Order: sequence, then C-alpha cells, then structure tokens
Amino acid sequence: MGSIPARVKKFNTELTDYSVGRDDASGLHANDLEVDALIVGAGFAGIYMLKTLRDKGYHAIIYEAGNDIGGTWRWNCYPGAGVDSQVPEYEFSWPEVWKTWNWSSNYPKYEEIRAYFDHVDKIVGIKKDCSFNTVVTGAKFDRDSTRWIVKTQDGRSTKAKFLVVGTGFVRAVGNLAILEDMTNFPSQSARRYIPDWPGVENFKGTIHHSSFWPSGEIDVRNKKCAIIGTGASGVQIVQAWGPIAGEVKVFQRTPNLALPMKRRDLTIEEQATDKKRYPELFQLREKCYAGFHFDWYEKNTFDDTAEEREAFYEKLWATGGFHFWIATYKDNLFNAKANEESYKFWAKKTRARIGDPKKRDILAPLDMPHYFGIKRPSLEQTYYEQFNRPTVDVIDVKNNAIKEFTETGITLQDGTHHEFDIVAIATGFDVVTGAMTQLGLESVHGTKLQDEWKDGVNTYLGMTIRGYPNMFHVYGAHGPTLLANGPTAVEVQGRWVVDCLEKMKREGIKYLDPKPEACKAWKDRIVAFNNLSLLPTTDSNYMGGGVPGKVVEPVCYVAGVPAYAAEVRQALDTLEGFEIVKAGE
Repeated sequence: MGSIPARVKKFNTELTDYSVGRDDASGLHANDLEVDALIVGAGFAGIYMLKTLRDKGYHAIIYEAGNDIGGTWRWNCYPGAGVDSQVPEYEFSWPEVWKTWNWSSNYPKYEEIRAYFDHVDKIVGIKKDCSFNTVVTGAKFDRDSTRWIVKTQDGRSTKAKFLVVGTGFVRAVGNLAILEDMTNFPSQSARRYIPDWPGVENFKGTIHHSSFWPSGEIDVRNKKCAIIGTGASGVQIVQAWGPIAGEVKVFQRTPNLALPMKRRDLTIEEQATDKKRYPELFQLREKCYAGFHFDWYEKNTFDDTAEEREAFYEKLWATGGFHFWIATYKDNLFNAKANEESYKFWAKKTRARIGDPKKRDILAPLDMPHYFGIKRPSLEQTYYEQFNRPTVDVIDVKNNAIKEFTETGITLQDGTHHEFDIVAIATGFDVVTGAMTQLGLESVHGTKLQDEWKDGVNTYLGMTIRGYPNMFHVYGAHGPTLLANGPTAVEVQGRWVVDCLEKMKREGIKYLDPKPEACKAWKDRIVAFNNLSLLPTTDSNYMGGGVPGKVVEPVCYVAGVPAYAAEVRQALDTLEGFEIVKAGE
C-alpha cells in the first residue's frame, strides 16, 4: 500500500467499511435466504462449525467480513507474523485433513497457515458455503417464527433457526485504520485498539497497525522505524526489522515476559512417523489443562529443594514453548511466593542475553512488573538479542508516555522528540468480548448486547446468552478462551453445540434460552475460579484487556479444558439451566 499522505487517510473503526456490494443476488448472496444455521466468521471456529453441522445434515453457511477463510491468518501479515502454538496441537483433528498435509516447521508462519486453510478447503469444501465481504450489522430472534433475522451491511436479510457466532476472541479497536488500496480485508473479529494520540493524522511517514498490515513488503532498509507496543505482534516485528532496518526504537509500557520458542524444521519422514500417534494426541490435548500436549507438574514449587527447582526450571526452559508457563509447578498461578521463584529464573535467563545494562533493566527488570504468566507470554527466537544491536533501542513509556505525533515523528510527555520514517502500531485488541459486541445483536427484550455488556459480561456455559435463544458463541467470553489452545477449545465447544441441536431435534424443542439464575451462577463460578489465582492482580487480557472505559473483570474460564468439558456436558444432559419451549407451546 505504501505511504499515504495525511490528507487522504481515512479514520475508521467500523466493520461496515469492509462490506462489498455485489450484483449477484442469488445463492449465498440472495436476500431472504433461509438456512438451518448461520455462522459468523470463517476462522477455526466458523470452519469447524460449518463442517460439523453439515456432517449432521444441517444446511449451514458462513458470513465472513473478510475476503477469504482463515480468520486472523487471512489478514495477519505483519513482518514476522506466526503462531505461538505447535503443530499438531494447532490444527483440526480431521484425519482427511492431517493425513494429507505436512508442515515445514513446528511453529508455522502466517503464509503457511494460510496455505493450510486453503488445503482444508480443498479437502472438505468450505468456501462454497461462505459469503465473503459480508458484514453482519444486526440480528434478532423472532419467537413467533423461531428464527433469527440477520441483517448485513449490503442490505440482505437472512433467516436462520440457529445463529452461531464464531468471531473469535479478539477485536482490535481504536480510531485509526488506513483503508486506501487494501487487498486483504480483516475478518469479522478485527477492530484494532489505538490510543487517541493527538496529531496521528499529521504524520507524513508510513504508519500501519499490526492487525491491518498491507500485503506488500515495506522496505525498512536505511529507514528510522518505531514499534509501539511489545505484545506478541510487537515482539515479532522487532525480530523481523532488527536485522535489516536502519534504526528501530521500541516503545514499551510493560515488559513482555517472553519465552524461547525453539522453532525447528520438520521433515516429512518425521511427520509420517508422528502421524501414527495423531488420534491419541488429539484426544490428549482435550485432557490437558490448556489444550496442549503437556500439563502442570504434579508438585508445588516448594516441595522441591532450591537445587531441584533450578534443575526442573532448566529442563522446562530447554524444552521451549509454553512449557515454562503451563507445564511448571501446579501452584505457580496461585501462590505468590512460588510465582516469584519462576520470575527470578526467567529474569536471570533473559538478562544474560542483553548486553546493555540500561536496556536490560527495561526489558527484564529485577523487580517483577507483574506475576509471571498472568499475562499470556509471547514466544520469541531472537527478540532480546535484537537489542544488542546498536541500531535497536527500547524506550520506556510507562511514566513518560507518548504526548503526540508530529509531521516527522513522536513527542513524549517530557518533550523528547523522536523522528521516524515508518511507524508500526502494535497496541493490541479489545479481547474476548469485543468481537461479539459489534454485530448489532438484539435480545428478545429489545436490548442490545453491546449495551448489556458495558457493565460486565453475562453468559451461560460460555456459549449461550440470556435473551438470545438458539444463539451460540464459540471461543468467546466465559469459555476457556485465551488460556487454551484455540483449536482444542473450538472442537470441545463445537461438538457441544451440535450435540445440543441434535438433542433439541430429538426432544421436539423449538428453542432454548438460558435462565437468569443459571447465567448468574456461571458468572459467579468464573469469578470464584479467577479469585483463587493471581490473575486478578493485573489488568490483563484475562481481566478484559485494558481498553479504556471497559469493565475490569474475569472473562475466561480458568479451571482448565477438562473441567470445562465435564461441566458443559453435565449441563447438556439435564438442560436444567435453560428455559425450554417445545413444539406446540
């Protein structure tokens, strides 16, 4: 896309700008279309729901705001973008797909994940049932016809017995999106968070948000570059730009307590051997706390001596990935003193990689900025080594924030000015709840979800919402989201949704609506689980995401995937938490 003069920048936060009108009003694009199930979003959740519903004989379709399948991975193309979960943990469990696919590495980059989704489509046929560049702007359940009436930006109206929201857990939010000449449209879940910095529109250089990156390469050679934010995308951009940019300055508010990724190449022969165990591995991931192939160590931190503890930490560190986070001592997220031990080890290992004392204290301070692991750690390969380059620096903006943008760069509160040619904004997302509150969902009581959730999230089972009969959400609020591997959570919830629909068919149920007392009890459990842990001590994604004005509260089920699966299955057996309306009533 290149640099856009300030006068033609378009400032926007709404998905409606991604809608594309079409002359063809037939098939999936027809007005007044009627289906059994309408799915919103074509990422892991939407694709899993589509195939699973179709396999049971339901007429299901997907409405996707983007221009292709893959959700996040169709528009995440910023430098260095890739996944932080290993394969085969991070893929569908469908044998016809994994038997005919091989990965080049254990942590794929975005280009390969896109190719994977294309392969999924080739094998099971997804795109034929997708209406792309279709933005849902309103939806309400009609109790008389027991149908959802779903409106889209291009003027269409669709009726569906069931509405399944598979928009994922992130919505980036904010006031800046440069939309000119876009070739990759964001998915329904995308709305980026950008602080309201004065003067952004005056900056004459190139500026992009990590979640809205242009498809063409931006040449950073001999250029002065800023990276604002040190979340996962910020870490990956630093690793990509550090070796080639003329200058990189990273604006950090909070250190990222990142862990070594240990990416490696995979051979076809190795995968052929491993695939003999894939059926068992896909079962195993649903039996582990976070949906991976490993689980907590069945000891508390101080059950071991200091020497034993050090040796155990070293083993986890050498293994790489999330092992040091969620395969460590089982009390690490619950016991403050125990957690301090893991942070000390992290700081020791990380500080040894950073040569400059000033940078070292900013990136890996001796004093813990927050308990380790209560923000999802990013995985890195050479992140800390980049700061050993004389061309790469880190600027602490926690107590000296960005004051404004100018035509030539960024001014901090103390008046310091930094000049840049290129700015990458990696300030994150409105997580977990944001994806659902932008769809114009209206309850049978006439209220809007976006208004109902302003004072806090309410769901039942992390899949249903009071006042929204026959609507289900997958990998969203009050599920194991964020603390679970995405495909694992999606498959656990997706099977439940389809089994619920099958049970309704068998028992002649027209619609289900969760009872208010069931919703309250579920939220109370969410809060109680979280309060047992260290998670509420920091404003993190697990507590709603740190977006200004948003309620700080637990938004994820933190008792683990196996416990979650057992709870929701018990609820399905009895349906006691739902008001039930049967045929003839």
